[in-house]
Amino acid sequence: MKRALALLLFVPLALAQTPATKKPATPAKKSAAATKKAAKPADLTALERNVRGHLEFLASDALQGRRSATRDEQIAGAYMASQLRQFGVEPAGDTDADGNKSYLQRVPLKQEQFAEAPTLTLGASTFTHGKEMAVIRARTASVSGPLQKLKPGDTPQRGAVAYIHLGEGANDGPVLNQIMAPLRGGAAAVVVADAAQIRQRFAAASKEMPELPLQAGGAQGGAGPSSIVILNADATAAFEAATDGATVTIAGKTKSGTEGSTWNVIGVLPGSDPKQAKEVILLSAHMDHVGVNPNAPGDDKINNGADDDASGCAAVLELARKLASGPRPKRTVYFVTFGSEERGGHGAQYFLANPPVPLTDIAANLEFEMIGRPDPKVAAETLWLTGWERTNLGPELAKMGARIVADPHPDQNFFMRSDNFALARRGVVAQTVSSFGLHKEYHTPADEVRHIDFAHMARSINSMLEPVLWLANSTFKPDWLPGKKP
Repeated sequence: MKRALALLLFVPLALAQTPATKKPATPAKKSAAATKKAAKPADLTALERNVRGHLEFLASDALQGRRSATRDEQIAGAYMASQLRQFGVEPAGDTDADGNKSYLQRVPLKQEQFAEAPTLTLGASTFTHGKEMAVIRARTASVSGPLQKLKPGDTPQRGAVAYIHLGEGANDGPVLNQIMAPLRGGAAAVVVADAAQIRQRFAAASKEMPELPLQAGGAQGGAGPSSIVILNADATAAFEAATDGATVTIAGKTKSGTEGSTWNVIGVLPGSDPKQAKEVILLSAHMDHVGVNPNAPGDDKINNGADDDASGCAAVLELARKLASGPRPKRTVYFVTFGSEERGGHGAQYFLANPPVPLTDIAANLEFEMIGRPDPKVAAETLWLTGWERTNLGPELAKMGARIVADPHPDQNFFMRSDNFALARRGVVAQTVSSFGLHKEYHTPADEVRHIDFAHMARSINSMLEPVLWLANSTFKPDWLPGKKP
């Protein structure tokens, strides 16, 4: 789950070179017997052993945390593709020179770099990255706005540069949430005063150049400027003396950087009904994570991403296996795993720029994200749906037997923090199915298979199978409630 960034763990890695690949062999023609509809399975049951098997590969040390736009992410994509082929789901990704379809969709990327350390200017004072301040996220090379000193409870002004102090009381939220709150409220950047909670991060960030965002072949990530800067004691004193409205600018010279690729996986079960086959149900997850963090404490440096989001990928695969094992649904069903969600949602943005069907034909998108552990805020064996109050989809799925309720963490804005939001902004009814908030293993090397509750996962997926099958066969078309469309 993007949650906007791997804030306290982020380290830049170069984009991996795309390895040479062999031309795929032309698939053999199917026999008449093979093209007949399979008999309906005796039951619709997701198997715990299958779920475990998917996670033990995707979240293994061998994949080095599946960092966005690396060969490890591509290997995860190749695994997803091989499973979809085994299940009988058809490829719907790129087409090679011979006209053969692949499950993989290559997303070309480029990335500029800072040519020198960026600076922060406040009135007549200038501070340099690595000295008085550290840029720990730069969505653009330059951002500017009026200073707004935020106190607890204040509403951030859109386009302002918010200056905040971190709270340390028992009622204060986690550091990440405190920093992200002004950005979610519309601030262009956040400047964080010197504090004990971030001094270790300041020391680490000062040793490296901040990383600019990836850009994907004409499709931009959905994020705005939203830069984040942390200060040392001297720069903090200058901000304390400044008045609201003073111009703050964060900027640096750039140079051409690296080029590479990220990957989406796209499979399809064509609908069986001549009238309804045009309508699409999109089941998705993201397959990338945040890779290796050499600055992580201890010996384990690999952020395995078992819950985030190998668990969602396993759900998509089990749904694909079961839906492909019986009669074809009336509606067309796409199974998609996106790349580079953690670094700006570039896989989803490219998918939107190059959709396999018109976006108006997508009746609904269910994204599966972090379903590997039960949430103590809801009843046992229960999932929750982001944006529950925005559409009529959740209540209808619940009527059909889905053990699903409204998101119990409205303050976290999870609806806006996964790939579903990119589709929702384009009009698609797109929501995320999850079962936990930000547990303490989130974006750390401890998000490993050993923490996954596989019985919970299997039960959760099973609770969605019949409702998803109903959605794929019904004439019900979800819609936005009045005034709730993003």
